[in-house]
Amino acid sequence: MTDRTQSASAPAAGACTGISLFTTQGDPVHARTIEWGNFDLNSRLIVSPRGHRYISQLPMEKQGISWTGNYGFVGISVSQDNFIGEGMNEAGLNAGLFYFKGFGSLAPFDPEDVAASIIDMDLVRWMLSQFATVDEVKAAFPAIKVAPVFIDADSNPSPTAHWRVTDRSGGSIVIEIMHEGQVHIHENHVGVITNPPDFPWQVLNLNNYINVRPGIVAPRTVGDLQLKSFGYGTAAWGLPGDFSPPSRFVRAAFFRSTAPPLATPIEAVSEAFHILNNFDIPIGVEFGEDEREKIPDIPSATQWTAVSDLASRLFYFKTMRDSAVKRVDLNQIDFESGSESAYALDKGSFTFADVTPKR
Repeated sequence: MTDRTQSASAPAAGACTGISLFTTQGDPVHARTIEWGNFDLNSRLIVSPRGHRYISQLPMEKQGISWTGNYGFVGISVSQDNFIGEGMNEAGLNAGLFYFKGFGSLAPFDPEDVAASIIDMDLVRWMLSQFATVDEVKAAFPAIKVAPVFIDADSNPSPTAHWRVTDRSGGSIVIEIMHEGQVHIHENHVGVITNPPDFPWQVLNLNNYINVRPGIVAPRTVGDLQLKSFGYGTAAWGLPGDFSPPSRFVRAAFFRSTAPPLATPIEAVSEAFHILNNFDIPIGVEFGEDEREKIPDIPSATQWTAVSDLASRLFYFKTMRDSAVKRVDLNQIDFESGSESAYALDKGSFTFADVTPKR
């Protein structure tokens, strides 16, 4: 993408929240929301076979690296079919992008040095199509140079993302590119990711909520007055409730840490959807009182939620237009042949099951 007109379609996910859960047997399930309140991202389900040929289209009509896929994958696109926001491959690798505006900073684009370059919006499909493990991704990353998806007429690069990458053995990393191209790869031991600030800051900030815990605050007496909790959850007093990335990071870490033992992957999938329901963002809260006329005609800022069961090779999702959960079984897909295909995520409207008793 090379100019301001094209950049209008460049995707961004302003308030994404990701969590990782594990069964009691260690099976990983990774889940996330994707939010964008400015317009419909026109996301579609993408199925890409093994052997597919990819080319990264750089700014200024330059071409970057090309590669042939080693693995088939399933993902959900954002804005354009070739921009994968989240997905998993047949080997059990999961990858997704999370908006990192104001903190992500790529190296200045050099149109004369593009042989090893790839745009940031191509990174997810580059990883999903080629690698089976987090370690393979880490080993390959130094060989590439990440470029912005577009540069406007004033030479300003597009905002960029940071990336969560996980595998079926439990590996989980966050990749952040800051300060004009400095690559930082963090082990994700807390199993959470949101947006800015940087990942180490978000983890450090959890120390501010060391007092927050599940359960009920015990009764106490103040003078002659007996005080007691109004209900469950009072021990979590102080848990932040706004939609900012630091607050969502804290809430997600709390909900993840208080999840009950999960015996099977399907239990973990169900729990992941329940937890992420707490992070659905009504479209109206993203706009101030003086911006009400800017609210787009979409039902939610949370445009979709996806869950990857890596052990079972099952990919689940629901959308802003249809909260019914859909499942894609990678075990049933023939990744050996065919071309890359795109499918609608839903039928465009809310669906439900009528269970009215018939008498």
